[in-house]
Amino acid sequence: MPQRLLREGMLSAAKRHPDKIALIVEGRPYTFGQLLESSLRVASVLQNHGVRRGDRVVIHMENSWAAVISIYGTLLAGAVFVVINPQTKGPKLRTILKDCRAGALISDALLARSFLPAVEGLSHLCLVAATGTFSGPLENRPDIHPFTRLLESAEPPAEPTPVIANDLAALIYTSGSTGDPKGVMQTHQAMVFTAWSLIEYLRLDAEQKIFLFLPLAFDYGLYQLLMAMKLGATLVVEKSFAFPFEIFDRLKREKITVFPGVPTIFARMLALHRKKKLCFPSVRRVTNTAAALPVDFPPLLREIFPHALIYKMYGLTECKRVSYLEPELLEEKPASVGKAIPGTEVFLLSEEGKEVKPGETGILYVRGPHIMLGYWNRPQQSAAMLKPGPLPGERILRTGDLFSMDEDGFLYFAGRTDDIIKTRGEKVSPVEVERVLLAVDGVEEAAVLGVPDVEDGEAIHAFLAVRDDAGLSQTKVRKICSAALEPFMVPQRVIFLPSLPKTANNKIDKKKLLRHSA
Repeated sequence: MPQRLLREGMLSAAKRHPDKIALIVEGRPYTFGQLLESSLRVASVLQNHGVRRGDRVVIHMENSWAAVISIYGTLLAGAVFVVINPQTKGPKLRTILKDCRAGALISDALLARSFLPAVEGLSHLCLVAATGTFSGPLENRPDIHPFTRLLESAEPPAEPTPVIANDLAALIYTSGSTGDPKGVMQTHQAMVFTAWSLIEYLRLDAEQKIFLFLPLAFDYGLYQLLMAMKLGATLVVEKSFAFPFEIFDRLKREKITVFPGVPTIFARMLALHRKKKLCFPSVRRVTNTAAALPVDFPPLLREIFPHALIYKMYGLTECKRVSYLEPELLEEKPASVGKAIPGTEVFLLSEEGKEVKPGETGILYVRGPHIMLGYWNRPQQSAAMLKPGPLPGERILRTGDLFSMDEDGFLYFAGRTDDIIKTRGEKVSPVEVERVLLAVDGVEEAAVLGVPDVEDGEAIHAFLAVRDDAGLSQTKVRKICSAALEPFMVPQRVIFLPSLPKTANNKIDKKKLLRHSA
């Protein structure tokens, strides 16, 4: 079966070997046959409640069997899946539901306090369903449907809803400079191309056991699922890395072969390794993205993963992946994030749009089939990122990131041209955090910066000028932020100043604030 559509990898695997294990979710195995049947039931539920081709289905839950079948059920229904981090608070979830005019929301009963206020009065929602036990705020709510009961009564459709490769497969929401989340539009053909490009350079096959503990809302986590289904391989799913020794036990027991991580995860592993040696000989691939892997990590990671190829990578949501460094070049090019992924190309231009020489810094541009269609309902912001390419009508991606390139064509990250903070693999808009801080009683001025950090890529530092009688402390401010923001957005440090420095135009001078971050 040709794989033009994102769902066709799973369909092909289910047809070829329905009894093969597709997923192991927190220790429980599921076959490709079970995955297909359950996903078709989800498609039926969505269609029976009015979801049609191209409609958006928001999936707001932790990594789980329900999350996976909701993704593939959405695709089989010809709709567009939108996976949202379960830690997303109600106001932001509501913003996303309204922005994409979602036709359905599938969440978890444990998240009711977030999703109930988010769905109030949204007439475009045909269906709100939740997994788990209905109690507390979900009691006496006939408008919220038990997901499991819906599946049990659903009759799977005979055929998936027809779509074509140009149709949208997913919206992936990312932070914007204005503080409002933006939906990155990805077509079937873009996501299929990207998945196969990643599979090619990672040298993967159907015998892999790929680990997933990164959230499916994070495109790095999502593509572990997509690659596994494209290959007909096995994905081992955990909710998070919150309990490392449970992860280590699963690593050994399931003989994991592919381990995707980020610097914060690897830093925790190395700290534990120094206390008691860790070793996972079954792992053959270790991948890193989201932030630069410190140059002293790979030798230590080889002690933990003695038989693994270690891949350094760089990407952004607007095109998923930009570059990778061949693991054989890790010592030769330790500071590089490599070359363009297969089937794509990259180049550097100055602010004036002219090519820069090797060793000089320029803005990174990306060309290839993996580039987003644009931001949902944001033509101006789309135009700022998508620029005319070398062919008439073609669009290429202006990343806004600064790089240099050596004589051999290898990329080296130099910085960003916008204010977006990249921390723990997530994009954070300073404006979004500043809004929360400025709403705190007693705060007169607020500014948020990303400060270079070995483990997180960038650490979030908040600078506040407050009234004398405010009674605010770092602990209190962080607690207020935790109630309003996802955990990765909460400032690691809060620094109080009598007033914040200003530029000649009376704007807060963030460059001067950096001096207070030491």
